[in-house]
Amino acid sequence: MMSLVTVGSVAFDAIETPFGKTDKIIGGAGTYIAFSSSYFMKKQNIVSVVGEDFPQEMLDKLTDKGVNLEGLQIKEGEKTFFWSGKYRNDMNSRDTLVTELNVLEHFDPIIPDSYQGCEYLMLGNLSPDVQLKVIERMEKRPKLIAMDTMNFWMDIAMDDLKKTLKKVDILIINDEEARQLSGEYSLVKAAKVIRDMGPKYLVIKKGEHGALLFHGENTFFAPALPLEDVFDPTGAGDVFAGGFVGYLASSDDISFENMKRGVIAGSAMASFCVEKFGTERLENLTKSEIEGRIQKFVDLTNFKMD
Repeated sequence: MMSLVTVGSVAFDAIETPFGKTDKIIGGAGTYIAFSSSYFMKKQNIVSVVGEDFPQEMLDKLTDKGVNLEGLQIKEGEKTFFWSGKYRNDMNSRDTLVTELNVLEHFDPIIPDSYQGCEYLMLGNLSPDVQLKVIERMEKRPKLIAMDTMNFWMDIAMDDLKKTLKKVDILIINDEEARQLSGEYSLVKAAKVIRDMGPKYLVIKKGEHGALLFHGENTFFAPALPLEDVFDPTGAGDVFAGGFVGYLASSDDISFENMKRGVIAGSAMASFCVEKFGTERLENLTKSEIEGRIQKFVDLTNFKMD
């Protein structure tokens, strides 16, 4: 059985969208990735840190999904990372209202012995220095290392980011991030520049406009599923990454053809995420719901021409 290690924040969010607002709810890249990948992986592990204010109930929900929390540090007397944001009417742009790093400020990732030998590693959006530490602390290099990052790290830690990029197989970023990282507006040109930095594969997420997968001379495009209501886009990119890597790990096939299927699986999971606030929609999905959603994506692009 393949195993997956996910590194990422387990956090609190407070979100406001045109559809409503929340008080503090559970969020964080690690949380979203773990929930999403749990529908494909029976054996997965998380590396993260929370404060003593993090609810045991949520830790139990992760455990119930088969997530090993041995690598989750709980810092007594400290607070969990907190982010608050407000989405504009188009739901594609948002304003950050509050960011409190708290326990993440000095996070030093610990890789338990039970995580060593994992075949798949997903580096959620954290400082590239922390991401690199995780790679270096793996006694054996995983078969596949996937990574997410964001504009913030490009602004303040580009040298560290480039060091980490040399060590990964897949980079998963959005179109705005791809343009900033590469200095190219054309996503095709951007993909070539970024892959010269290290990753053999590149996934560019385009939100409501789907996702692109690049490898060598091969390109694949997956559409986004048209949805009647998008309540909260928070975490959708992380959920995509979790579904994508979870699918690859569950099938243990890292060919380009299977990665195309992984992009569809990730897109399907992300389409669930946006239907409710936070992780609510992800917590109790059924196998038939996921299979039905994936089939909708297949139907979107399946046609014949005379």
